[in-house]
Amino acid sequence: MIKRLSLLGALLALLIQCAFAQVTKPVNGVVDNRAEAYAFTNATIFVDYQTKLESSTLVIRNGKVEAVGQSVLIPADATVIDLKGKFIYPSFIDMHTHYGLAEPKKGGGSFFGGEQIQSKKEGAYNANESVKAEFAASELFKQDSKEAEALRKQGFGTVLSFQADGVVRGTSSLVTLADDNENLIMLNKKAAAHYAFDKGTSRQMYPVSVMGYAALLRQTYMDAAWYKESGYKEFKDLSLEAFNAQQGIPQIFDANDLMNTLRADKIGDEFGVQYIIKGDGSEYQRMADIKATNAPLVVPVDFPEAYDVDDPYEAMMVTVGKMKHWEMAPTNLSMLENNGITFAITADGLKKKDDFLKNIRKAIQYGLSEQSALKAMTLTPAQLLKADGEIGSLAKGKVANFLIASGNIFEKDTDLYDNWVQGKRYKLKEWIDTDFSGVYALEVADAKYMLEVSGKPEKPSFKIVINDSTEIKVDGSFEEALVSLRFQQDTAKASKGMDIRLSGWVKDQVMKGEGQLPDGSWVRWSAKYEKSLEEKEKKEKDKKEEKAPELGKVMFPFVAFGNEAVPTQQTIIFTNATVWTNESEGIMENTDVMVKDGKIAKIGQGLKERDAVYVDATGKHLTSGIIDEHSHIALSAVNDVDKMSSMVRMADAVDPTNINIYRQLAGGVTAAQLLHGSANPVGGQSALVKLRWGKSAEEMLISGADKYIKFALGENVKRSAWSSSHRYPQTRMGVEQVYMDGFTRAKAYDEEWKAYNALPAKVKAKTAAPRRDLQLEALAEILNGERFISCHSYVQSEINMLMKVAEKFGFRVNTFTHILEGYKVADKMHEHGVGASTFADWWAYKFEVYEAIPYNAALMTQQGVTTAINSDDAEMARRLNQEAAKVVKYGGLSEEEVWKMVTLNPAKLLHLDDRMGSVKVGKDADLVLWTDNPLSIYAKAEKTLVDGVVYYDMEQDLAKREAIRQEKARITMKMKAEKKAGAPTRKPTPTQLHDWHCTDIMFNEASAQHGH
Repeated sequence: MIKRLSLLGALLALLIQCAFAQVTKPVNGVVDNRAEAYAFTNATIFVDYQTKLESSTLVIRNGKVEAVGQSVLIPADATVIDLKGKFIYPSFIDMHTHYGLAEPKKGGGSFFGGEQIQSKKEGAYNANESVKAEFAASELFKQDSKEAEALRKQGFGTVLSFQADGVVRGTSSLVTLADDNENLIMLNKKAAAHYAFDKGTSRQMYPVSVMGYAALLRQTYMDAAWYKESGYKEFKDLSLEAFNAQQGIPQIFDANDLMNTLRADKIGDEFGVQYIIKGDGSEYQRMADIKATNAPLVVPVDFPEAYDVDDPYEAMMVTVGKMKHWEMAPTNLSMLENNGITFAITADGLKKKDDFLKNIRKAIQYGLSEQSALKAMTLTPAQLLKADGEIGSLAKGKVANFLIASGNIFEKDTDLYDNWVQGKRYKLKEWIDTDFSGVYALEVADAKYMLEVSGKPEKPSFKIVINDSTEIKVDGSFEEALVSLRFQQDTAKASKGMDIRLSGWVKDQVMKGEGQLPDGSWVRWSAKYEKSLEEKEKKEKDKKEEKAPELGKVMFPFVAFGNEAVPTQQTIIFTNATVWTNESEGIMENTDVMVKDGKIAKIGQGLKERDAVYVDATGKHLTSGIIDEHSHIALSAVNDVDKMSSMVRMADAVDPTNINIYRQLAGGVTAAQLLHGSANPVGGQSALVKLRWGKSAEEMLISGADKYIKFALGENVKRSAWSSSHRYPQTRMGVEQVYMDGFTRAKAYDEEWKAYNALPAKVKAKTAAPRRDLQLEALAEILNGERFISCHSYVQSEINMLMKVAEKFGFRVNTFTHILEGYKVADKMHEHGVGASTFADWWAYKFEVYEAIPYNAALMTQQGVTTAINSDDAEMARRLNQEAAKVVKYGGLSEEEVWKMVTLNPAKLLHLDDRMGSVKVGKDADLVLWTDNPLSIYAKAEKTLVDGVVYYDMEQDLAKREAIRQEKARITMKMKAEKKAGAPTRKPTPTQLHDWHCTDIMFNEASAQHGH
């Protein structure tokens, strides 16, 4: 077809072409037009997230904003661009990218076999390869036009670029997305320092766990402070020097996980550092805890896709937590806003880059205000990076980074036309200046119609409206000032080719020209503008406005069997119960027990209290809660692999969302010692917890408890089952030498500190403090009776060995756990003063337990050893009452003695017997109401209380199961509707909870031998 251009159309084309003609000057070999002045007039301009100027002008020159406002004087030399009807916004800023940086290369080998202990990095750098503070993104950054273009299309004009490698990751650079050389686009070469719980490319053996990463970061802070105080005199560590130098810039922690966000903030608090934390978009699940961190957040908007739940069997694989996260993830930003939390938004994690604005709009639909959305994409990241003097808004003097849009960018049909970066235009989409939308009176020969033109100028829509119920579809188009229309006059009688075809031009809001009717005759036609569509469109939009989505409730924790509100303390009176006191009163029949303010308030008969909840316990048994001395539940990791991991803390790995917490409450367990695994002679520091279902990890910890640590002996430690291991020690003699060496060094370390602390104040002020060593510090605490050992053990020779090592250094082992050959040395154990925590009847599952016997617990008890029965297994912990019952059969101990093995005795071993382990006035109200004798296989925990809070109730459990079924059914219907509407879905995949065992390193590295 020969393109026809009217004089007016040609003139319009020429004007558009001239308006965006590039004035080019070579700058370092790069074409640059930033020296030219531009004036963008008649636009709606968002100077920042809260300043909106109608019909205003933006003037830029030399890549900077020269003026902005409604009464701006346009420079004589400026190229004027009329943006009537269009919007200008500051370009977006992304704080979490790797733009312009190559992916770090991984070294060879594996750290699981212990092939690399020392750092292989050449140069005067830190001893641990995961500490890369010396890395500077600016030294490796390279402009990438292809990647820049993809980011610009999303609306970004500036990004922070860092390398995701290591626990301490060095510094990032703040750069614009202009297609210029690096000299011109780098705004700040060292904009922020970065951290993560991730060892990155390091092949060193340590660390490999979240508690190992935390320990390494703590040690690095301490080493850096000590190194700085020493004046860098004794030796050089370029990593620590860089670490110290970058403490004054923004500190960003890549947590990427809700629990890691809280862990990171805790470490920051220890060292007086307020991290900016990059989260994972699930912050809504623990909003109170997130708010308490006071941390600014960088939040992704990679909302999960719905699951394809058409197949009911496949749908069963999707947990209620995953279903609810799909439904509630879009509310995350609005909840952060409502709670007054500072946040920036990142496009990180999006599979489709063009989903960024789409998902922002979805978040707005779910409650986020447009103002907060714009702030989080512009000014907030600029402020967090201390760059708001240059970017983040369109104030005078700032970098000219801005977007030209067809309308409000948060509305669905808005297009981004241009992204100007440092005053250079990057065209994103063609746009036409003239808007022909409106209602026109159309006349074709003698026929009259109402023609409506709607949509965007570059993609208009046409229709003829006969009445409220009848419309005729019109195929139409504009080419500059030319117009063509085609429609069928009578749709009921229409056939192919029987349509009216009109062609003409537009001038002064009037269309006219000539056309041909279905019978081939020619006619004249015209369409006169009558009114705008705004009022009608507004009504239609209001009519079609989507209602706020109906959502379920947040659960605590956000998994199955969570509660909509964390349960609270009550005053409860159990009446007419059989009470197993574990005290001198023994088992009391027909007795009442009052719980008040989290404590056991009264024990007696006929107890009354105003506003109390009365529980009829007739025919039921009330006991103190079961305490599991040796557990690995509710942890994100269980082992780190340094032969002496005394610096790692299991408190850093507590996962309060683990369903085993709830399951074990259902088995009457109220407290546990969460131990490091047995991969090393010296393991990590224990976490003593109460099973407070729905509370945070920090709230689960038992306040004021003594400090414990895990040691280990035997096969797991020397790694006889690890054929690839070259790590020392590899023999039982080597294990002993690790202890001797460790305590010898710890003793010298302790003496050095004691000598320093004993110095007179004036001398001490002038004397450099010794270096703090978290590894030796924990061992020194053992020497000083401030930390206590729970030791994994089996064979009598090794049990004797460790007792002798302890006696040589002047301390006592607190507990031997497992200790299946304890019956052989029970007299020596009693003499040493050590307790035992063992299995009831485990044997023959590996070589070093071949001589285990089921009479072990009874024989140690008869020798005066405080003996407990533990689980060391998530499943067994649900039935510790039955495990204890086995000792009645194997050993003939009384029921009361045996019951103490899972209640009072573990409390004694953990030095908590003054607070728990028996039913006594003043003790913590950690109680279980059983349906039968607690040692019976028929007994079920009807209610389990921790601190007077009912965390498990059998009747509530049944109600929760029904609620879960209904919730999954409700969300299933929403997901099916989502699929039917054409939204992408994903196939369900099974979720398998990993129950940690002593030798496990990581989920995908769990040992084939799940030995204990």
